[in-house]
Amino acid sequence: MTKLAVGPALVITGILLGPPALWASRSSSLPPPAQKQTPEQDAARYFNDGLEYTEKGDKLGKEAAAETDATKKDKLTKKSLDKYSDAVGKFTDATKKNPKLFQAWGSLGYAYRKTGKYTDALVAYNKALEIEPGYTPAIEYRAEAFLELDRLDDVKDAYMFLFRNDRPRANELDAAIETWIQKRKAQPGSSDPAAFESFSKWAAERRQLASQTSSLLQPSHAGW
Repeated sequence: MTKLAVGPALVITGILLGPPALWASRSSSLPPPAQKQTPEQDAARYFNDGLEYTEKGDKLGKEAAAETDATKKDKLTKKSLDKYSDAVGKFTDATKKNPKLFQAWGSLGYAYRKTGKYTDALVAYNKALEIEPGYTPAIEYRAEAFLELDRLDDVKDAYMFLFRNDRPRANELDAAIETWIQKRKAQPGSSDPAAFESFSKWAAERRQLASQTSSLLQPSHAGW
């Protein structure tokens, strides 16, 4: 996710130190008073802060996944979740300052999903898509929340939309689907076995079709 432009840099003024005689000579070089930020600029700043927390959470999550020591893995996982929780706060502040900032709603959904709050994530994703219906990052990440909630028909609909409109995002969702399938094979949970098998078959067929169509989309250099 790309950070947003906040506008003019915030100017922080402090107390001048030294003899009073020096103050006058320095006053001409002082920066102008800080401009009051608009709600939109505040929202962009909160959004950017949230992105930084999210990036840290992602990094810690990858480190936790690669860690073999159980104690260290748990510690890294907790730190990752803490960063995502911090991101939730920042993205929430951004949406309060600028309710139409769909990127903040989408990122709020991402942070909620990473903390396991899938219902809250769906609310945020839906808000982002209400504002910007074609916002494919929210469509893809919402589908990953659908996976965790066993809403497999909704996952299929999302994949088909992305397949037609944003192939890289469709590929990203396909990878998430495969990871979910392997996890459910190891830990079935409450999934209906018949529905799971049907979905797994569908996913395999779509993956094969995507591979075939991807090769067709490659430019031909014959005759060059």
